[in-house]
Amino acid sequence: MDYLKEYQKWCESPEFDEETKSELLAIKDNKEEIEDRFYKELEFGTAGLRGVIGAGTNRMNKYTVGKATQGLANYIVEQGTQEKGVAIGYDSRKMSKEFSMQTALILCANGIKAYLFENLRPVPELSFALRTLGCTAGIMITASHNPPKYNGYKVYWDDGSQIVAPMDKDIINKVRNVKSFNDIKKMSEQEAKEKGLLKIIGKEMDDKYLSTLKDMVLNPDIMKKQGKKIKVIYTPLHGTGNTIAKKLLNELGMENVYVVPEQSEPDGNFPTVDYPNPEDLRAFKLSLELAKKVDADVILANDPDADRLGILVKDAKTGKYMEYTGNMSALLIAEYRISQMKEKGMLPNNGMFITTVVSSDLAKAIAKYYDLECIEVLTGFKNIGRVMKQAEEKMDKTYVFGFEESYGCLIGDYARDKDGIAAVMALCEAACYYAEQGKTLWDAMIDIYEKYGYYKETLVSIVKEGSQGAEEIKNMMTKMRNTDIHKIGEYNVLTFKDIENDVVKNMQTGEITKTGLPKSNVLYYELEGNNWCCIRPSGTEPKIKLYMGIKAKTDEEASKKLEELKNAMLELIK
Repeated sequence: MDYLKEYQKWCESPEFDEETKSELLAIKDNKEEIEDRFYKELEFGTAGLRGVIGAGTNRMNKYTVGKATQGLANYIVEQGTQEKGVAIGYDSRKMSKEFSMQTALILCANGIKAYLFENLRPVPELSFALRTLGCTAGIMITASHNPPKYNGYKVYWDDGSQIVAPMDKDIINKVRNVKSFNDIKKMSEQEAKEKGLLKIIGKEMDDKYLSTLKDMVLNPDIMKKQGKKIKVIYTPLHGTGNTIAKKLLNELGMENVYVVPEQSEPDGNFPTVDYPNPEDLRAFKLSLELAKKVDADVILANDPDADRLGILVKDAKTGKYMEYTGNMSALLIAEYRISQMKEKGMLPNNGMFITTVVSSDLAKAIAKYYDLECIEVLTGFKNIGRVMKQAEEKMDKTYVFGFEESYGCLIGDYARDKDGIAAVMALCEAACYYAEQGKTLWDAMIDIYEKYGYYKETLVSIVKEGSQGAEEIKNMMTKMRNTDIHKIGEYNVLTFKDIENDVVKNMQTGEITKTGLPKSNVLYYELEGNNWCCIRPSGTEPKIKLYMGIKAKTDEEASKKLEELKNAMLELIK
């Protein structure tokens, strides 16, 4: 793309409004900024759109959102499912409300019913709502946990999961075929309502969603009893979570829920955090201060669209608040729920536990112990959703639990995306159950390690921004892909998986087999001693990600080995 030519077009063409032109003319002397905004089109990828808000082809704005929506509308009309409608939700980010209404009206202009939430709601409620309403698709305006300058556009299909292959490619092609912004159809809000095409989703959906979650509690009496004593700090990090989280916990008997006041209201500027991500310990600063003030037992933080959950737990022995990774919190929930389901005779004979290639191998150990089939998929919860859909269609397997290391899990089959609200509920229930036994959640985590082994994992993200950064990431992946690596740190490489090229290479024998997984730009190294590492570019941010996992006999040994493996990987990727 000739970025200067495209920039000139946006500054001069009648396709674009004066506000957009003014924003662009203000950067006329900043060649680097112009290049970044116009060196490519913001890609409608397999997860939809995600980018910095602003004018330009490589930005989130009403033109790029409009083009994506028109392409999706063309696909829906071609499928003949426009009568089923599309559910639309949005979070607290800048322009989320405006983008969601724009999206709804473009769909209406194409004769497609739009069910728009009256106000911001969590991602998992959108997945639940479109399944409940029988919609053909769903759209969520969110950039999840990205920094404040970002927004995004996620597309879901009728099962409640984000779109997967081959449908994602078909929709992408429809979006690319919208050549002019003048091709985007328009309709006023008044006309859309008069024609019965625009429907507003109100609190009745909240009630159905919350009722479904409450029905999943395994020990409601224990929760009511211990809920009188356990103190919980909760923060939505200026996002959607507090629209329903505190209400849910209170109704289940958790009487001492303290919402961080400075972060309780939605605010797309995220004024109290640099990065609204519960994976980042810095996001817990205010939560920790409040926890120490009221002597809380548990600290829970959702990201802005409430599909992820980060937790800190007080260790009664030391008084310290212990940080959990996404693997740890999900597997704590899994061990609690699966053990209780088995004890109550609720565990199905054909149960499946779904995990991802970059998540903890502790999942495999838990699944084996409870005689569940452990199914490993590519990164992204949509891949877990795909397995759920296949099992539902074939009626041969029953979903028990699914998670990915990026702080997300799903405790039931009512939705098809990770659910940070349900995770809040499940963690609080687990806290109550273990308190009944005189244990904290940290005690319960140590018990899990003693039972299965000390599994530890870490993730290193290397940021490479702009067109140059994208090229550097590409070169890093190419170098690793084309190099035979027989040893990483002190560990021999047993097998190397190049998932993009569907290759599994036995590094001892040289034998080549297939991965059996869909194509994805992922390189995976299975190491001796139940250890592993993995490399992939982020699908949503300008980063290359290094994942690694270790198993050891003690916590100290696992920490030491993990640090050594991390350093070896960083040396290798240079």
